[in-house]
Amino acid sequence: MDKLKFGEKLFQLTQNKTDVKTEAIAGLTTFMTMLYVLIVVPGMLEEAGMPKGPVTVAVILMTGIVTIAMGIYSNRPFALAPGLGSVAFLAVTLAVAEGIPWQVGMGMVFVSGILFVLFTIFGLRQLIVRLMPPAIKLSIGAGVGLFIALIGFRNAGLVVASEEANSLQLGDIGSPNAILALIGFLIMSVLLARNVRGHLLIGIVIVTLIGIPMGITQLPSSIFSLPESMAPVAFEMDIMEALKLSYFPYLLAFFVPDFFSSLGTMLGVAGKGNMLDKNGDLPQINKPFLVDAGGTTVGSFLSVPVLTTYVESAAGVEAGGRTGLTSLTTGILFLLTLFVTPLIMIIPTEATAPALILVGLTMLSSVRNINFNDVTESLPAFMTIVITIFTFNFGNGIAAGIIIYVLVKSLSGRYKEIHPGLYVLLIPLIFYFITLAH
Repeated sequence: MDKLKFGEKLFQLTQNKTDVKTEAIAGLTTFMTMLYVLIVVPGMLEEAGMPKGPVTVAVILMTGIVTIAMGIYSNRPFALAPGLGSVAFLAVTLAVAEGIPWQVGMGMVFVSGILFVLFTIFGLRQLIVRLMPPAIKLSIGAGVGLFIALIGFRNAGLVVASEEANSLQLGDIGSPNAILALIGFLIMSVLLARNVRGHLLIGIVIVTLIGIPMGITQLPSSIFSLPESMAPVAFEMDIMEALKLSYFPYLLAFFVPDFFSSLGTMLGVAGKGNMLDKNGDLPQINKPFLVDAGGTTVGSFLSVPVLTTYVESAAGVEAGGRTGLTSLTTGILFLLTLFVTPLIMIIPTEATAPALILVGLTMLSSVRNINFNDVTESLPAFMTIVITIFTFNFGNGIAAGIIIYVLVKSLSGRYKEIHPGLYVLLIPLIFYFITLAH
């Protein structure tokens, strides 16, 4: 009884109109939709020359600990893990294409984390949130939703990237993998339409079971496993080399997209859970900001790239998660995978893909509050959404939306509607896109 009272006091369940069961289901849902991280991230980092076993343990450890910290400190249902954008940038751009050692890349991650911490402590991140135009804030939720849906379609094999056509195209919808994903989409859609609580989690479990006779769900030969030593990747970052002036554009490429990606995800997921105030801001946003900033800094010591809030947190919110108890559940489950990895990894991406598509659907409603009769409001919002999707990057979308907002408002003679601080913010954002062009 005392534990229940402590949990109520810590997470304010009654005030947030939720309960332990709902939060636990939500945490489990987020966890299951994020499981692919444990396969994708170590696999990408291995391309950079990092040992897969040790880095997998480091990723699991930091994902679990920082997500738990997010739940306890900020009382928000956000789950964190290494951002795929920063992972790809480190592994492909820096290590493979530029030949920069991954140790130097981790040094850049450390510096980026320190900048995140300083920006948070001095209130600069919160200031930028206040400076952002309402139209941009309203578009973020829709951008996040479509981004999540695109991940779902890709994981399901329903759409594939065509190198020849330089575009996305319809995948092999007759393949067993796509058929299983479509079955899952139908099951979850019907459960949602019938207002069944936990529809995403129920659907994921059912699809995983259906995948066994189809040969897609692979049963493990063992259930338990012991984690490998992290010694080969711990404390390997090269900070001094990362501070070379010639590496500044790379540091900026780490910092800017992850800054806005984390912001966009938090606002998008929070909007889905009706956690934003009347101005579209997240109350006490500095708390989750400080957790992801601290997580990035600490994670660099274990050679884990920039930790950011994951869009899959929206799946937990869709399942009813409203407090940090959701994150606490997700984080604990991630830590448990250190010992039961074979059992956890049987859940195929075809089981989680339809859940992401449905979550994307439920996040589109925010666009109805955008004033489409005013092109100086609707155009920046539209560009925020489409650039997020077309470049597969939240940071690019938000940064481009802000630039377009300032330019369109100014050149149409409505410069008085622009907060002076946005002109200052414009400078690093334009410089960021210039560095991308080179």
